[in-house]
Amino acid sequence: MKILVTGSAGFIGSALTIRLLERGDTVIGIDNHNDYYDPAIKEARLNRFIDNTKYQHLRIDLTDREAIEEAFSTHKPQRVVNLAAQAGVRYSIENPLAYINSNIVGFAHILENCRHNDIEHLVYASTSSVYGANTKTPFTVHQNVDHPLSTYAATKKSNELMAHAYSNLYGLPTTGLRFFTVYGPWGRPDMALFLFTKAILADKPIQVFNYGKHRRDFTYIDDIVKGIELTVDSPAKCNLEWTGDNPDPATSNVPWRVYNIGNNHPVELMDYISALEKALGKKAKKELLPLQTGDVPETFADVDDLVEQFHYKPATTVEDGISSFVSWYKDYFKV
Repeated sequence: MKILVTGSAGFIGSALTIRLLERGDTVIGIDNHNDYYDPAIKEARLNRFIDNTKYQHLRIDLTDREAIEEAFSTHKPQRVVNLAAQAGVRYSIENPLAYINSNIVGFAHILENCRHNDIEHLVYASTSSVYGANTKTPFTVHQNVDHPLSTYAATKKSNELMAHAYSNLYGLPTTGLRFFTVYGPWGRPDMALFLFTKAILADKPIQVFNYGKHRRDFTYIDDIVKGIELTVDSPAKCNLEWTGDNPDPATSNVPWRVYNIGNNHPVELMDYISALEKALGKKAKKELLPLQTGDVPETFADVDDLVEQFHYKPATTVEDGISSFVSWYKDYFKV
């Protein structure tokens, strides 16, 4: 199969690309290599598969309409996985327009080209942040998500709505995946695990927000990739039992679906830090701080739909996942 993956030099995109190449797919990768975080790690991720004869890399931006059109018309992918996005809840508070450009305008270009190139299936990254002000846990795709707490979350909810419109108007099968706090080797340097590890090794204090009372459904990168792989291979279908009298937010009478991909096991931030301290063999100096604006105190994924339809449930423990991350970190940074 020929699959176009956007964000292919990113954390999740590079891991997915490696998996698709391993199983024999042809991959066209798109990444703009921006400097939201140090681009050197993007180059290092890319170097793991850039020489694969079944891979072609395009350094273009989703907001470049003509470049995206050329990528589709030249390479003619069968399926598309859109993982490119401006990420980060906190950065979206400082720079909201960056999110509108990348996550809405850029996504619109992907949708338009899927429409005009007979794409069999579009899978795209959403986020657990869409649950926003919801407090009933575990978060299920069958509950409404209409109260985002950040621009980032609002743009991702917009992606789900835009995808539904294209599924309805043009019959494009689309599947949105709400990722829950992804971590692991080759991760993003702006994420807590990366920042904590760097600080602890340098004997500097770590900033612990909400006084460590956060609970997060930390999900290991390999589990996320497996979930993406399974959904890519299974284009969204209409729910024949769907009714507008009692509309199910997770399905539709058009080929559109959303799923949670999370560990289904929230962990308190202090326990996450303890697992990191154990893996590093070193205690952290903690600076306890209040909850940040735009953040939520807890995420907890209901993954029943994933289990029911794909017989799959993420299962990597935080202890095992952090241990793998620390081994990679020490090797990559030679510390």
